[in-house]
Parts: sequence; structure tokens; C-alpha cells
Amino acid sequence: MKKIKTDNVVKFPTSISDGEKEIEAILFASSEPLDEENIETKISKKINVKKALENLKKHYENRGINLICISNKWSFRTSEKLSYLMSKQKTVEKKLSKAAIETLSIIVYHQPVTRAEIEEIRGVAFGTNTLEILMELNWVKPTGRKDVPGKPIQYGTTDEFLNHFSLQKLSDLPTVDELGSAGLIDTASVESDIFGTGKFYKEKQDNKNEDIYSDIDEMLNSTLKNE
Repeated sequence: MKKIKTDNVVKFPTSISDGEKEIEAILFASSEPLDEENIETKISKKINVKKALENLKKHYENRGINLICISNKWSFRTSEKLSYLMSKQKTVEKKLSKAAIETLSIIVYHQPVTRAEIEEIRGVAFGTNTLEILMELNWVKPTGRKDVPGKPIQYGTTDEFLNHFSLQKLSDLPTVDELGSAGLIDTASVESDIFGTGKFYKEKQDNKNEDIYSDIDEMLNSTLKNE
């Protein structure tokens, strides 16, 4: 007895009729499911729409998209077997609270700064989770302890803070005058001293030192040339 060789390859129809192609195109382009009567008014071929739809349904039953009928309306849908590929992670953006914004601003312009100093500048105590939120965002981190009784923790900004706001260094932040010119603050009621931190001054001092060394080099070079 001759054995019949079988395999698991699914045999698809090599082609579909012109009428079925029109239905396929109409359903693909439609933003909503269509019933048979609606489909019939859109095609140019006089065919049995119900039979054509059943043929197309069979044609697509083992593919990545399926033709399905729900409440007598037809549409293409992702195969249920592959629906996991269509899942996506949605990022939910949440606005920072006023307390968090004020706290971040104080840390940015006063760092390194302690919790007590933040509360003194704000004039009000804040919840324990305010700093935690900023640290979870990786914008703020502990930078050590202040050398005073109690050794309170000091806070400062991170490189991620600079990256997020497209800053190369802290001194790229706007000054009190720039904020006032932009109408973001009332310079008459704000002390300019708060817009500056140890890191700001360190960066400016580094730049100043570089200029000094540059002047010394130029002076030495000119002296040697004269000699």
C-alpha cells in the first residue's frame, strides 16, 4: 500500500476574484465595520457579497489579520493569537505639585541645601514624599551632610536633571535678570541672592582661573620673545 505523504503547510488560495479584491480593499480602507448592504453599494461588480465575504474570511483565517463578522458587520482585526504583539506601554505624564516645583527650584539655585533650609526659604514645611518624588525622577540626590550639629543631609541636582532640561552645566540656567525679563518672576519682590549656588560659583571660579592662566601664559610668551 502506497503511503500518502502529508505536511503541516497550510494551502492558501493562489488568487481571489476581482469582486473579492474590491471588498477586501473597501474593508481595509474603512474606519468602521460595514454590513453586507453597505459593501454592496460600494463595489462595481455584481457578485454574491455574502459568499465573497465567507471566502475572504476563510482566506484570512490563518493569517496575521482575520476578517471577522460582529453584529452582521465585517471588518479586519488582528489575529487573536497575535494580539500580544499589539500591546503597548503607555507613559502617563503627571504634573509636579506646586510644593515639588518650589522645592526643586530651591535645590537647583541653592544646592547643596538641607531640608530645613528648603523649608526656611519656602516659609512652610512640606510633605515627606516631596523629596522622594524628585529623587524617583532622578533629578535630585543626597550630596553629603552639612558640617553642623545634627549633620543634616544636603541635596543637589543630578546629571539626569541637566539632561532632561538640555543643560550642559548649572550656570546655563537663567539668572534672576533673565527670569525677570521673560516675565516669569517679579524681580522687585525677589532677592537676587537666591539665584546662585556653590556649584554656580565654583563653575564661574573655574572659568575665572582659566582666564588668569591664559593671561599668565600670554605674559610669559611675550616676555620670552622680547628677551
